[in-house]
Amino acid sequence: MSESDTWLVVGLGNPGPRYAGNRHNVGAMAAAHLAADASASFRQHKARAHAAEVRIGTSPGGAPGPRAIVAVPMTYMNESGGPVAGLTNFFKIAPDHVIVIHDELDLDFATLRLKHGGGEGGHNGLRSITRSLGTKDYLRIRVGVGRPPGRMDAADYVLKDFNATERKELDFLLPDTADAVERVIHQGLTAAQNVVHAR
Repeated sequence: MSESDTWLVVGLGNPGPRYAGNRHNVGAMAAAHLAADASASFRQHKARAHAAEVRIGTSPGGAPGPRAIVAVPMTYMNESGGPVAGLTNFFKIAPDHVIVIHDELDLDFATLRLKHGGGEGGHNGLRSITRSLGTKDYLRIRVGVGRPPGRMDAADYVLKDFNATERKELDFLLPDTADAVERVIHQGLTAAQNVVHAR
């Protein structure tokens, strides 16, 4: 398998225990679930990211699936682009083989939507990645966290932990997100959208 067949799956979040349970970190949580599911451990990479090499699912005939680098930047969210660009350069991965998992305010909690390219919707992590890659043409898995209640500021809302009810739902949401990644890689975006968006 050539390096050009390798995928990069990036889960966005902020580093450190203070932010670990935040809504803003749901992408990083999903990446950690994906790595654990493949029995892979994160290691520190010189691109300023924690990264694990995995095989995504199985190919027809039962052979190990495509190679993927699952990564979580070690930088703050608004500086995610540097580590992502560093990993794409190191592993020679084209933008169309980059999947970014991130929180999305404009979707109800636990809703998943898949897209290719487009705007960043005010998301600082995506904005940084677009700037560093020089293109918007990468794949995104948008994980709904819902709108803030009342007049709460959106920035404050995403930096709060999931509530108790939401935390229980994460036991289903994180595997569903990992499944969406696998579907995109094995079936392509359109086929994956047809399944995931129908849920």
